[in-house]
Amino acid sequence: MQRRNFIKAATLTVALAAAGLTSLSALAADTIKVGILHSLSGTMAISETALKETALMTIDEINKSGGVMGKKLEPVVVDPASNWPLFAEKARQLIAKDKVAVVFGCWTSVSRKSVLPVFKELNGLLFYPVQYEGEELEKNVFYTGAAPNQQAIPAVEYLMSKDGGSAKRFVLLGTDYVYPRTTNKILRAFLHSKGVKDADIMEEYTPFGHSDYQTIIAKIKKFASEGKKTAVVSTINGDSNVPFYKELGNAGLKATDVPVVAFSVGEEELRGVDTKPLLGHLAAWNYFESIKNPTNAKFIKMYKDWAKKQNLPNAGTVVTNDPMEATYIGIHMWKQAVEKAKSTDTDKVIAAMAGQTFKAPSGFTATMDPKNHHLHKPVFIGEIRPDGQFNVVWKTPGPVKAQPWSPFIPGNDKKKDEPDTK
Repeated sequence: MQRRNFIKAATLTVALAAAGLTSLSALAADTIKVGILHSLSGTMAISETALKETALMTIDEINKSGGVMGKKLEPVVVDPASNWPLFAEKARQLIAKDKVAVVFGCWTSVSRKSVLPVFKELNGLLFYPVQYEGEELEKNVFYTGAAPNQQAIPAVEYLMSKDGGSAKRFVLLGTDYVYPRTTNKILRAFLHSKGVKDADIMEEYTPFGHSDYQTIIAKIKKFASEGKKTAVVSTINGDSNVPFYKELGNAGLKATDVPVVAFSVGEEELRGVDTKPLLGHLAAWNYFESIKNPTNAKFIKMYKDWAKKQNLPNAGTVVTNDPMEATYIGIHMWKQAVEKAKSTDTDKVIAAMAGQTFKAPSGFTATMDPKNHHLHKPVFIGEIRPDGQFNVVWKTPGPVKAQPWSPFIPGNDKKKDEPDTK
């Protein structure tokens, strides 16, 4: 009996080989595994949990429409728990053990920097959906969030304009890690180019999870009282935004006096805050839920329906935000690239990603730059409303091409605007 079964298996293997398949496992590969690498616990869970849900929702949407190359997507979800070294371990697990074709994940730049060596070593593929500091261009990464010229620079230009209050002094306030420090290095150089002196720039950092902002708010009030119009540029990340904004309200710092523009605060982060004292403070993004168009209305409804179907906490009050839109765009573009390449092979998908387009909920068509692995995206600046949403007060006429290497960093003019594929 064993010999007969062996002969049958051998005969089937020969038949599979003749059909262009190499093993029995090829028949079983009726799904394509994709990794979701987001913190579901710890200080960054306030921001990243919604991205995990967005990814699952998008995968469900794709599966219902026929999957990718006729195969269903199978999500593999891991929780690196806001622990930066653990991100690298989980990335290795997803690529080497779980054999995922692609990973959607990370929020902070320190988590992205942690996983980069793993993706390069194993030739994996990461889609990174959050605004960041630039100064990076990797073959194995597609950046669907904003580069500094698609968020930070336009925001500060707005603050300096008449419509934005004609700010002359600036507080650069951030969480103490690579994204805020590099972004503020770029902004300081930009401000210098506009004639702003170091004496008119205050720079402060707090650790992840920081919760006591009384002292810093007092320093900001003192700095702002010294004459010229002052604005705050916030790169605070994670759940520290809740006590920061609460203390801002307690101190009576109104937007008419000292406007705050945030780069990591959107609709999701404001769900835990009484926004009434924060009216008029700003955020700069490439998407807001409040944008009116049919594509966005469909996206919002899809997520709200998903939240109810999954019985998510506070399902009746869920919101959409910029990194969620970037996640949604990235997954759909990856699907399009796989089908163009007719393969999930990393190098073939990378080649097929060049020039991919997708009608985004922002109302604009997002385009993956043919060379630099970044999206061309519109820029919006919004004012906080009483309901935790944003009124758009300024926007670019159309999508802006990303500059991974900031022109305000010396020597960047000599760097290539495309990743090294070696």
